[in-house]
Amino acid sequence: MSAETAETAAPVLPPDVTARWQARFRAPRVSLPDWALHAPHRSLYSSDASGVVEQYAWDRTTDAHRQVTDRANGTLISTISPDGETIWWFADTDGDEFGVWMVQPFSGGADRVAVPEVGPAYPAGLEIGASVVAVGRSTDDGSELWLVPSGGTPRVVYRHADPASVDALTLDDELLVISHSEHGDPRYPALRVLRTDDDSVVAEKWDGEGRGLHALEFAPLPGDRRLLVGHERRGREELLVWDVATGTETEIVLDLPGDVTAGWFPDGSALLVGHDHAARSELHRYDLGSGALERLDTPRGVVRGATARPDGTVELAWSSSQEPPVVRRADGPVVLAAPGGEPPEAYPVEDRWVPGPGGDVHALVVRPAGPAPYATAFLVHGGPEAADDDSYRARRAAYVDAGYAVVHVNYRGSTGYGSAWRDALTGRPGLTELEDVAAVYDALVEEGFLDPSRAVLTGGSWGGFLTLLGLGTQPERWAAGIAEVPVADYLAAYEDEMEGLRAYDRALFGGSPDEVRDVYVRSSPITHVERVRAPVLVVAGANDPRCPIRQIENYLARLAELGAPHEVYRFDAGHGSLVIEETIRQVETALSFALRHVRPGGVRAAG
Repeated sequence: MSAETAETAAPVLPPDVTARWQARFRAPRVSLPDWALHAPHRSLYSSDASGVVEQYAWDRTTDAHRQVTDRANGTLISTISPDGETIWWFADTDGDEFGVWMVQPFSGGADRVAVPEVGPAYPAGLEIGASVVAVGRSTDDGSELWLVPSGGTPRVVYRHADPASVDALTLDDELLVISHSEHGDPRYPALRVLRTDDDSVVAEKWDGEGRGLHALEFAPLPGDRRLLVGHERRGREELLVWDVATGTETEIVLDLPGDVTAGWFPDGSALLVGHDHAARSELHRYDLGSGALERLDTPRGVVRGATARPDGTVELAWSSSQEPPVVRRADGPVVLAAPGGEPPEAYPVEDRWVPGPGGDVHALVVRPAGPAPYATAFLVHGGPEAADDDSYRARRAAYVDAGYAVVHVNYRGSTGYGSAWRDALTGRPGLTELEDVAAVYDALVEEGFLDPSRAVLTGGSWGGFLTLLGLGTQPERWAAGIAEVPVADYLAAYEDEMEGLRAYDRALFGGSPDEVRDVYVRSSPITHVERVRAPVLVVAGANDPRCPIRQIENYLARLAELGAPHEVYRFDAGHGSLVIEETIRQVETALSFALRHVRPGGVRAAG
């Protein structure tokens, strides 16, 4: 860590409080297991049991577990081949997200580069069949999609300057679906179906400007050409089944608020539907023949992933704001548990709906010990196409343990509240979201929940961007700011970030900096740096391809020139860390900074 200001005396958390919040990070976790389509006893999952997020193979027949990867900065992406014989994992360099696919036998053995002909890149999808593999790659030159036939010569089947990816492969390997943004906006992709034997185009589908299509998966049956697709024709995420062979489609209209996504049951007769609404989620089984919708046993909270097994059972990863994550079957039994004890419980969230300039804003709040009004940390999410929810969050609980109230704001730009809400920041990013943060802030002051002299603004990635922008455009509201891996100088960030993000920025801002420079300048935190009054902590990753280090250094240099109080924590990874102790150091640094500059009212007791 490097600091540009002298530290003042800070409150010290009691040892049991420190141990409690750190225990939530150190308790090992496991992801929902992926499984091989034709060998369902062979599974693959990620875990931080070693202290670093790595990939693990699991033979359910023998209950043997084996660590597949072992790298200093962890391994985030992997999948298993349909026959269960091969594990594919993505090898980047110290979290920079740029690299190649590696393969390793399921039973163990040496790693090798999967397709040497496909050079290093950012990943853009991977589909593994029995006789062919489709690999997507993205570089500064654009997108390339490759087909790799077994025993044949790898070839490029699609190349374009704009983002594209490989999305779905039929069970017989004859058809491949790709998504592309040739129309110019990667937020709303179109679909194209290619024949894998000659690369010819079989079918196209695009719903027009402002309406994206997302290929979810083909029905897992021989010769079946039904493709499950996500669409947003009525202003929210819904489902349709597109029969590519006949060209017909069937929209699945469900009487559910919020957004839905789905996957197939293995016999192709039903869909496993995930339903997200107002920061919580649940699962349903939808029978394609009868149209019957059956709600599965999903307690109040958040489902992070779910899969239907060949025997019809459903496995899911679930947590709530109070209860730690668990991987279990929908009918109750735990499927996979991490070694060691469970992390401590956390704290319940309360819902707030606040009138805002673009409509009612959904917020989640957590109370610390003691009476209101509270010293409050606004933890704003990244994305921006994401949302805060009623799931277990160790970082949230750490702030509450330290005596702060926590507020999450699902501002315009967040997902789960319809397409119009998600897209409302177009042409005015950053400033739009902060209007909603301000509306929630004012409502909580009026309620008596928030002490306006003791408010901290903090977030990571897009949340870090909003933090720095908020400190400059709303200086009267914030007593301190903690920006983790932020966009700080948007013009410099655009120059250095990965091409896929540049394309996203062009769509979000209405063009490139050469075309709409004033829009970028207006939304760039460095434009407003002279108005920053509060002390700032910036956390930055040396190898971050999303919020590159140079543009952060530009912002820090301006703070130094202005004599503004600030501190910096740098770490040797990318857009965050997969190393648990490094994450703990970052949270400890953030809490120490907050405690020195914004005194909380009281430490939350356990339980």
